[in-house]
Amino acid sequence: MDQRVGIGIMPRRIDRQCWALTAMHEEIMTTEEFEELARLAGRVSEGIRLEYIGERLGAKGIRDGDHGRILQWLIRVFIMLRPELFLSTEQGLRVEEYRKGRARPDGVLADADAFVGQGEWADPEPVLMVVEVTSSDRDTELRDRREKPIAYAATGIPIYLLIDREFGEITVHSHPADNRYQRRVTVSIGDTVELPHPLDLALDTEPLKAWI
Repeated sequence: MDQRVGIGIMPRRIDRQCWALTAMHEEIMTTEEFEELARLAGRVSEGIRLEYIGERLGAKGIRDGDHGRILQWLIRVFIMLRPELFLSTEQGLRVEEYRKGRARPDGVLADADAFVGQGEWADPEPVLMVVEVTSSDRDTELRDRREKPIAYAATGIPIYLLIDREFGEITVHSHPADNRYQRRVTVSIGDTVELPHPLDLALDTEPLKAWI
């Protein structure tokens, strides 16, 4: 079924340092059209990462060094604790009910072979956890703290781990049901955080304090 929604189109010029897309007028866009737009944006400006969440077109900010270092640390942690899994970065996912959304989480934890043979926007079924690390852009409040929990829960992803550098906190969203996460636990960065089923792990976040 062709699902169309109203959005604001992209500005004529894409600024490499700009995370947001300014609405110019209302247009009609399918997910297929979004995917083509995302490919074109990547060619026009290196580092632009478009997403389509909650019928809203947006862009993720370019990572800084600390942001990247946090993801490196997480990759190494899971290699040690769960070597059969891998935390992929930049993997696009089809999210939300009926898979009409497109998200590119900072990290996607799944079986090491989960995305073999899949394209840019993969089936989220094998995903055990998604990770977002907040950036300094002004869209973080809406995107990472409000829209992403809804989208990931509606997709049925078991765990959403939010590393919030602005507030120095880590929030674990889990137990998705009725299009929302039924449980949310927040701890200070530096404390031990419990990652529930299907991971059943305790994560010591003390090293993260060096990159906040």
